[in-house]
Order: sequence, then structure tokens, then C-alpha cells
Amino acid sequence: MADLLFEIGTEELPAGMVPSALRQLEEDLGKALDEARLAHGAVRAVGTPRRLAVVAEGVAAKQPDARTEALGPSVQAAFDAAGKPTPAALGFARSQGVEVAALKRAQTPKGERLAVEKLEKGQKAEKVLPGLLEALLPRIRFRKAMRWGDETVTFARPVRWLVALYGGKVLPVRYGDVASGAETRGHRFVAPRPVKLKGTYADYVAKLRQAGVIVDPVERKALVEKQLAQAARKAGGAVRPDPALVDQVTFLVESPTAIAGTFEESNLSLPAEVVVSEMRNHQRYFAVVDGKGRLQNRFIAVSGTPVKDPKVARHGYERVLRARLADARFFFEEDRKRSLESRVGDLGRRTYQAKLGSELERVERIGQIALALAGQLGLGGRAPELDRAARLCKADLGTGMVGEFPELQGIMGAHYARLEGIDPEVAAAIEDHYRPIGAAEEMPRGDLGALVGLADRLHQLAGIIGVGEKATGAADPFGLRRAAIGLVRILVDRGYHLSLAAAVDGALAAVGPKLVLPREQVKAQVLDFVRGRLKALWSEGADGDLVEAVLSAGFDDVVDARERLAALAEVKRRPDFVPLAVAFKRVANIQEKAQGEGTGRVDPGLLRDDAERALEAEVGRVEEEVVRLRERRDYPAVLRAVAALKPAVDRFFDEVMVMVDDPAVRGNRLALMKRVAALFADVADFRRIQAELPPAEPAQAAGGR
Repeated sequence: MADLLFEIGTEELPAGMVPSALRQLEEDLGKALDEARLAHGAVRAVGTPRRLAVVAEGVAAKQPDARTEALGPSVQAAFDAAGKPTPAALGFARSQGVEVAALKRAQTPKGERLAVEKLEKGQKAEKVLPGLLEALLPRIRFRKAMRWGDETVTFARPVRWLVALYGGKVLPVRYGDVASGAETRGHRFVAPRPVKLKGTYADYVAKLRQAGVIVDPVERKALVEKQLAQAARKAGGAVRPDPALVDQVTFLVESPTAIAGTFEESNLSLPAEVVVSEMRNHQRYFAVVDGKGRLQNRFIAVSGTPVKDPKVARHGYERVLRARLADARFFFEEDRKRSLESRVGDLGRRTYQAKLGSELERVERIGQIALALAGQLGLGGRAPELDRAARLCKADLGTGMVGEFPELQGIMGAHYARLEGIDPEVAAAIEDHYRPIGAAEEMPRGDLGALVGLADRLHQLAGIIGVGEKATGAADPFGLRRAAIGLVRILVDRGYHLSLAAAVDGALAAVGPKLVLPREQVKAQVLDFVRGRLKALWSEGADGDLVEAVLSAGFDDVVDARERLAALAEVKRRPDFVPLAVAFKRVANIQEKAQGEGTGRVDPGLLRDDAERALEAEVGRVEEEVVRLRERRDYPAVLRAVAALKPAVDRFFDEVMVMVDDPAVRGNRLALMKRVAALFADVADFRRIQAELPPAEPAQAAGGR
């Protein structure tokens, strides 16, 4: 057994591509070794912008022998009536390199077939590994790949060297015109000379550290965080938390060096978001805040090259930021020369989507949808403020600041609105209607922002789907998934008991003549799309079968569906949940198979057995309780009340045959089953829950027939 080291040296890779490539390398090498029958220890991938490396510890020196069985034609097709082999049998034997007499017969799910058993001798690892490693390279998936020189192979960036060592010996691996060796490269500027490797993980990490490269991303990230904290303390503050930027910088450098700098204090009069955006998104600088979280005129930059003279480096960083902030100040001052209201008309010259018209048309439709939503939620008294918030929500798209920093849309509109003296709640709504953004936790702070945000997303879903566009598995150019998830998160966060179907109807009414598909078709597609996002989103924190059970019972009121899911999850923690779920699944299944039978009222005169009379009495008692609990949306209590029926339901199934020949009795019993099912049908569809009794328990099959 020996360690396997494989390194792909490249031109600088974009920071966002490295983590994904490392995950793929680690998973793919482990899987490939398993498939090649080469036992191994831990597999780990490490890397920097210039290298992707993976190490497998303790790889076996040889494959074990393996017996394989190749299946051929069916015995019936392999021999004729006289028992002589047919061309099918002869061809199979020839393809396997054996005589027909050596073929065996094997029983398979598809019947008896000819088979040949072979002994595959294990090969030495040195013979297996080169081909295995060569296959790894083209399997790494990047968002974009490129070719270089005369090469036909592709990679995210040109491959410059390969290291492939097993037990310290070079494995012959080639990708394009690059052949493997035993030498890596150190830091481009600190130690550019080749570095000879022994092939172990410890040697690899140590040699690269000596050559100015911290190859382990975990160690490199910790060093970035440590240097940031030290530099910020020396600057008299603390680093503004920004985990995403830390991750990005970790994969931008091979060895970090943090440098603190300053900018003119007068720039603190700009909105903090502008200053942070300039530093973060354009320069990858970290902002510094004081003990109360207020922005300071300090920043921390991270260099990927050791700095001989920190003053020179600091002045360089400061000079670049000074110019960027000067541009920001110019845009900010120019933007303030016009009011937001005066910019609304400019939206008519900006196209939202070719088939849906201009941004001005979009804003007008958002306002219409928002007012309709307010009416449904009993918030019609906020109509004047809501109308203004919707009208101004996209006005900052034409500002110089948003043109320069698109990520500040909404944020700048809110700042300008406050500076103009616009109602603070309207100003907040301009910013909040974009929330939530991605996976961020920030949600709209009030009803105005929430309603405009809902309207914006409903318009996006109804409009884009209504003109024939859609999200695919590979792409979502119009952000429909993000819109649907934002819609759901706002509804749940605000606790809005809103009819989703009615809301979609309102959006379709606003989009109106722009639709190119039938309205009912669009409505069905929008609702189905939202359902898919609901299932994906909620399955992250709950069992998928429970989510499906709740959604199958209805999701028109998203908040109500979420409450039902929480109640079902609570009931699932009960020790008797599985037999309870099985019992109610049987009720639901019988109801489904009835095909319309049992739609009338239960006739007490047709209840012949004590078990069905007892069940009918229990149902009557529980029905009254469930009605009261449903009015309060106390779904945990609803399910507990329904669960109390289980003994009576079990006895019914043990002692009563539902599907008897007498149509009157059968229909009466099905009507009783319908009453039982109605108690939980609009809470969850128990047929969707994966629950089965252990084989050792009684089957109790009689009642289901």
C-alpha cells in the first residue's frame, strides 16, 4: 500500500471555480478507486488558484481477483428443437472466447439464460492508475472551459504541469501536450523554481509551504481570518463580517498578506452600502467598523504576494480606492439633482422584457397587483402609501449610482427617498421589496415592502411564464426559481393567509393582453412551479414524504400549509406514528378505490356490526372537536384528535368487510370511511407518507377488501 498524489497545475483559476473542482476531484477519485477494486484510505483534495490536487492514502498495490458473470441469450433462443446451439448461442460463446460446451445456465428475473463465468486476474496498481487519473481530468465540470494553443482538450484554464506519484514513483499520465512528472511549482514570485516531491500528503504540504504556498484551503482561510483580525485591531477597529468575501479571497491567493489602509473621512458621508460595495465588489477589500458597527475610514486588503514595503503597497491600494470613491461621490451628487418621481417616466425607455414591454409598464402592473393583494389581506387602508411605493420601487434603475453598482438597486432608491423627505415607510419599502435576496435572512420590515415584493415576484412568474418562457434544469435566465422562493419566504415570514390561486389570478389580470398562452394554462403552470419550489425548499428541513403529503392536501394558503407540515412533523415523533399512518393510509386508499361510491350520508340503520357503530359514534364526537380546532388553525391538536380514532379504526378493519356485495351496506360503509378521511384529508394526504408495518405484525387484511 502507498499514497497516490495527483496535481493539476494551471494558469490562475477564477476563485469561484476552485471549490467545486476540488469537491469533484475528491468524489471522483474515491469512486474511481472503488470501481477499480483498489482499496484505499482517506481521499482529500486541496488547492489554490494555480493548482488542484488530490491525495488518496494507502492505495492497495494490486487489485484482488474478481469473478464475473456475462449473461447471454435465453436458453429457449440458444438451442433449437433438436437441442443444437443456434447462431445466438454460437455468437455469444465466440464473443466470450469459450466453447459452447463451457457455457452455463443461470436463473434470472427474465428467465433462464446462458452465462459464462470468468476469473478476472487483478492487475498491479501501477498499470491501473494512469488510465484512471487521465479519465479524471475531462470529467471535472466547469461553468466555462477553454482551449489553448493547438490543443483539442479543454479545461477552465490552460494546464501547465501534472504531478502523478504512486509510492513516490511517477505514473505516466498525459493531458494534451502535458506529461506528468514529480515536480510541482512554488509561488509564482517567491519560489518559481520546480519543487521535487516524494508523493506523500505531508511532504506535499510541507514542500509547498517552504515554496510560499499554503495549499490546504482550510489552513489558508484560517490564516486570512487571523491576518484580517490583526490588521483591523492595529487600525483601531474590527473587520465587518463578510464570510462570502473571506471564502473568495481564500481562493484568490496562494499565501495571504493583509495590509491596512485608509480613505478620506469625508467619504463616510456617502451611504455606507456605497462605500462597502466599492471596497468589496470592485477591490475585494474588507471594511472596518468600530465597536458599535459603524463604518470607519479604514479598510483591509489581502495581497497574494509577500510585501517587502507595506507603505508602498498600502499607498497603491489607497490610490485605487480613492479614485473609485471619487467616482461614487460624483454619481451620488449628480443623482440627487433629480427627484425619484421625475425618474419614473424614464422607465418607459428601459425594456423589461421584449414581450412584456418597458420597465414603466412593469411598475404600473406591480402597483395594480399590490393593491389587489392588499384588498385580499384586508390592508386596503394603506392604498395611497402602497401605490406610491410601487410607483417608485424601480425609479433608481436610471440613476448613475445603480448603473455603476447594480447590486445597490433598491438600496439607493431608499436613500434618495429619505433625503427627499418621502414617507420613511415608503422609502423602506423601495429597498425591502427586493428582500429576501438569495439565501440572505433579511426580509421586508413592513407591509408596504412585503406587498410590493410579492407583487413584483407574482408579476415575474405570471408574466415570464405567460409569454412562453420557463426555467430549465440547466438555466433560469429570468430568475423564476428565485422569485418563487422569495414569494414563499415573504408569505411565511409575514404570516399572510393569502389565496395563492387568487393572487395569481390578480397577476394574470394585470399582465392581461401581453399573455401569449391561455390564461388557465399559465395559471396552472405558475402554481405547479411554485409547488415545486415549495417542495424543494421545505424538504431541506423536513422529511420529503411529509412535505409531499401536506402539499397534496393543498397549498393555496402557503402559511397554512407550513403550519400543517409542522404539525405533521410533530405527530411523526410519536412512537405510534407508523401504525397510525398505516391506518389512515388504508382509509384514504379505500376512499380512493370507491370511485364515487359512498357519497351520501351515513345511515345508522345500515350499521350492522358493533365495530362500525362504535366508529360512527367516535367520528361524530371527533368531528365537532376538529371543527373548533380548525377554526383556530391548531393543527397539532387536530391531528391529536384524529389520532384518537385509531383504536376504533383498527377494530373496524379487523371486524368489518367494507366491500361487501350488498350495494346499500357497501355504500354506507364507504360513506363512513369518507367521514373519517374528511377529518384529515385537508391536513395531509396520508397516502404519500412512507410508512409500513413490520412484517411480524398482523397484516389485518380483511377490512381492505
